[in-house]
Amino acid sequence: MTPEQLAAAVREVLTAAVDAGEVSMVDGVPGQVTVERPRSREHGDYATNVALQLAKKAGMSPRVLAELLASRLRDVEGVADVDVAGPGFLNITVSAAAQGELARTIVEAGESYGHSDVLAGSHINIEFISANPTGPLHLGHVRWAAVGDAIGRVLDAAGAELTREFYINDRGAQMDLFGASIFAHVHGLEVPPDGYHGAYVAELAKAIVTEQPDLLKLPKDDQRTAFREEGYRLQLAEQRAELSEFRTHFDVWTSERTLHEQGRVAHGIEVLRTKGHVFESDGALWLRTTDFGDDKDRVLIRRDGTYTYLASDTAYYVDKRERGFEVVIYLLGADHHGYVGRLKAIAACAGDDPDRTIEVPIGQMVRIMRGGKEMRLSKRAGTIVTLGEVVEAAGVDALRYTLSRYPVDSPLTIDVDQITKQSNDNPVFYVQYAHARLASIRRNADELGIERGALAPELLDHERESVLLGALGEFPRVVATAAELREPHRVARYLEDLAGTFHKFYDTCRVLPVGDEEPTDLHRARLWLVEATRVVIANGLGLLGVTAPDRM
Repeated sequence: MTPEQLAAAVREVLTAAVDAGEVSMVDGVPGQVTVERPRSREHGDYATNVALQLAKKAGMSPRVLAELLASRLRDVEGVADVDVAGPGFLNITVSAAAQGELARTIVEAGESYGHSDVLAGSHINIEFISANPTGPLHLGHVRWAAVGDAIGRVLDAAGAELTREFYINDRGAQMDLFGASIFAHVHGLEVPPDGYHGAYVAELAKAIVTEQPDLLKLPKDDQRTAFREEGYRLQLAEQRAELSEFRTHFDVWTSERTLHEQGRVAHGIEVLRTKGHVFESDGALWLRTTDFGDDKDRVLIRRDGTYTYLASDTAYYVDKRERGFEVVIYLLGADHHGYVGRLKAIAACAGDDPDRTIEVPIGQMVRIMRGGKEMRLSKRAGTIVTLGEVVEAAGVDALRYTLSRYPVDSPLTIDVDQITKQSNDNPVFYVQYAHARLASIRRNADELGIERGALAPELLDHERESVLLGALGEFPRVVATAAELREPHRVARYLEDLAGTFHKFYDTCRVLPVGDEEPTDLHRARLWLVEATRVVIANGLGLLGVTAPDRM
């Protein structure tokens, strides 16, 4: 019996009590009832405070309402006992057979276990990397590449209709400097002081000339443009490849340049004009963001007719909303903290409630330590550590798991030596090892010719089995909460607790027969429980973009 099934049972007995005239509920029975695992097993398998919540509405004391519900719950199949505690808490004990059935539910559900429809019907856009195609992705992008992708995975699991979006900053002076820097390397000239100086620029210059030597026949100004565009193409392809290697994928890649070329920026500004928040002053076009808490109004089009960066952002928000997204999430770094107010003001100027339609989580900085020293410099990029270099040092699994297991609003220092160590002190190893151990039990059973066969759920009545089943039953709730709060670290911490719970079970309950002992229905029931645990750990790691190895 899952917590969701038990919650449904509580709601059903409450409905029955109302229908029988035992309880009066003016506004009707609530659509959801919360059932949770108590901290102490002495309080049963599950607990609910529904009587405390609804007593006033029902016009009776919490204790009386609790007693009434308890009498009906005791007749529910799978419920072994119900105790009324304190002012009106319901402590529910589930029969071993009902609890053991969870193992079958999980194994049969497979990869879909943990998924729900709590966010079904929600149309969400999440933008979690906004980068210039003028250089390699760097350490500042690593955290969002892991966490943003993990948020997307839990949102998917919760039933949301989700689009992951990468915003390409491919317009403006930086792109021209990028082209000029490549041009300088091609011709052996000094790179502009404010240009791009990393060794990767020289690599791009060499690659472009090798692929397209005829570009050197063009006039110098045309060469700069051509080198800019070819450098853009190659650098964006590299970013795509690195993100794919990091298991981070996007549904949409949106070009800032294309927004302008297709008239979507002009359209977005016109939409805001109709809302009454665009005005002209001193020859420029402004957005009156001070109406919604911004510290000053913002320029959209300068006196010389050029668009500001904010103009693109403004139109981009309007564009997303017109594409049907009800919630727009921007994941920004700590250096963009001041941008939060501006984005929310843009949403308000567009006629939206920014508290409902826009979310702007801010991620704090990440430091990478290796050999006791901070990684600061890059052989290719010069002054920044690239995503590729960090992945090469730590590995995809260790890096993704570690980045995902902490709230993004706290600074993070990652020790490469620690997160790649094969030790139970290393969380990613601890969880992956638990999966490998579970897979090993399955292989050993196969070698002994022992099949799971039919499940006798009532045999899973040992305390360690009950605790493990209870932990497995919490997984869907953990995933749903992680999705609703945009906090995938909850999944990682759950997996670590589950791995510990499994190890305690395995140390106490023998799963396979030894020697000449014949396999029994208890051995088979425990194989069901082992497989259920393996499924949950694999699913949880998958939500973090981390592999679940069968051997370590």
